[in-house]
Amino acid sequence: MGIYCCSYDLLRPVLFPFFAALLLVGSSLGRADSDFFDPTRVTQLSWRPRAFLYKRFLSYDECDHLMTLAKDKLEKSMVADNESGKSVMSEVRTSSGMFLEKRQDEVIARIEKRIAAWTFLPEENGESMQILHYELGEKYEPHFDYFHDQTNQQLGGHRVATVLMYLSNVQKGGETIFPNSEGKLSQLKNDTWSDCAKNGYAVKPEKGDALLFFSLHLDATTDPKSLHGSCPVIEGEKWSATKWIHVRSFDKPEKNRSSDACEDENVLCPQWAAAGECAKNPLYMVGSKDSLGFCRKSCNVCSL
Repeated sequence: MGIYCCSYDLLRPVLFPFFAALLLVGSSLGRADSDFFDPTRVTQLSWRPRAFLYKRFLSYDECDHLMTLAKDKLEKSMVADNESGKSVMSEVRTSSGMFLEKRQDEVIARIEKRIAAWTFLPEENGESMQILHYELGEKYEPHFDYFHDQTNQQLGGHRVATVLMYLSNVQKGGETIFPNSEGKLSQLKNDTWSDCAKNGYAVKPEKGDALLFFSLHLDATTDPKSLHGSCPVIEGEKWSATKWIHVRSFDKPEKNRSSDACEDENVLCPQWAAAGECAKNPLYMVGSKDSLGFCRKSCNVCSL
């Protein structure tokens, strides 16, 4: 249980207002059998960024089931515009994909519970699972999973964690790469790796494995070392499933807040303000003319 417990302890400072929900998840899933969550299959890949690999997270039958659900529903993948937050087409991302519904069937519901048990993050904070398909030459240029636009921040806040599940093997290429990782120089690579993968710390897609990485530091600030991408497929094809998890509930819309109210929305606001986050992360802490921030009291910007 070492990896499981240690991961939980290290995550405590970044668990935001959903801590009570997190405890409920832990208590209800803590009774799970070893085949539901097996911490012996988890390896820490990196600490900057925080990244972990779970071998055989999905069974082959689960992988095949997800691919079957998606095959006749794939559309050109989109990216989020940095200014508007809207989904737009871009050559940065050339895959095709589709979104499944939450708890669409028993298999998906079981996988979502397993993700919550592994990450200690509530199911309601997760987006619907996205299935992606990469054909020859298709890729996703390095990008961040956290947001700077208010539209997306209001939908559950930043993405704090990403679980990337590999649904197929890839003969060559298709690696997940972290160009800014501190471990990129120490990772040995031979000719089985693509040239793209040699530009950072990389993870080979293997059917059933899952990669968990965090986009925020333990103090809730964004982590630039979480920059990541998908290398072009050189031989074969790549199938994957992505679960993005936010700092707040993604299922429930943000409550309306009065501009006259002088309050913090998070118990950690005074701590973050003391660390200088009012200036470093003003959109979240202070807000803008279009959206109130979440730590206005601690940042001393309330109307008097």
